[in-house]
Amino acid sequence: MEINELKKKAIEIRKETLEMIYNAKTGHTGSDLSCTDILVALYYEVMNIDPKNPEMINRDQYIQSKGHAAEVLWTVLANKGFFEKAELKKFSQYGSRLIGHPNNKVAGVEMNTGSLGHGLSVSVGIALAGKMNGDNFHIYTLMGDGELAEGSIWEGAMAAANFGLDNLTAIIDRNGLQITGASEDVMKMESLKDKWIAFGWEVQEIDGNNMEILVDTLRKPNKTGIPKMIIAHTIKGKGISFIENKANWHHKVPTEDEMMTALSELNQQLEELKNV
Repeated sequence: MEINELKKKAIEIRKETLEMIYNAKTGHTGSDLSCTDILVALYYEVMNIDPKNPEMINRDQYIQSKGHAAEVLWTVLANKGFFEKAELKKFSQYGSRLIGHPNNKVAGVEMNTGSLGHGLSVSVGIALAGKMNGDNFHIYTLMGDGELAEGSIWEGAMAAANFGLDNLTAIIDRNGLQITGASEDVMKMESLKDKWIAFGWEVQEIDGNNMEILVDTLRKPNKTGIPKMIIAHTIKGKGISFIENKANWHHKVPTEDEMMTALSELNQQLEELKNV
């Protein structure tokens, strides 16, 4: 897809994600909106996947370690055709497969996530198995910045470099906020770039809400024998003026008036892209 079409798709995904959260009266709104561009870049432009054959050999794999942002993942998977979009209306209802965290009973989900800190280590295991088997796939994992306080993240970081996993790319959704406030106030972690370099990773810091930069960075092959870390600086609640950079929107549902305002803003953004 052209970059402008990817930008439009990201706005459409934000609209549908908000509608799903509003209808279900639950969801991690701010967290979903910050990483939408990342998921759109991966699923629509970067990863080798086939919704009609979700378990195909040598498919690229995606693990969403920040599992609480499941709503945007469900929206992307439905739009890609892994399941019918009508099922989004059942999100978080009794008996639904579409629960508040990724669920591998749904095609396209490689593992259940939600207990923070697990995604990277599991991705390391999958990448290592791929190397041992001589497979030809790449694995991507998305972490939240607050999640980096978990010790298992750093065990996985050590192992990835130790085993030379150049078939692994990790991404940090560095929006600077978590449920209890600014991530640097909760647990200081800077300089993140220096930490990951010290652990043996190739590190790139980018604007994680810039579609052109995202696609270009994700497309570039890893250096031989070195895992890649992308520190994606994003805006919590990206795209909605009254949600952006607000920690209290980590898990919050818009009111009817807020929903109307949010959709109006997103529709205006779509109109602006039509003239580009």
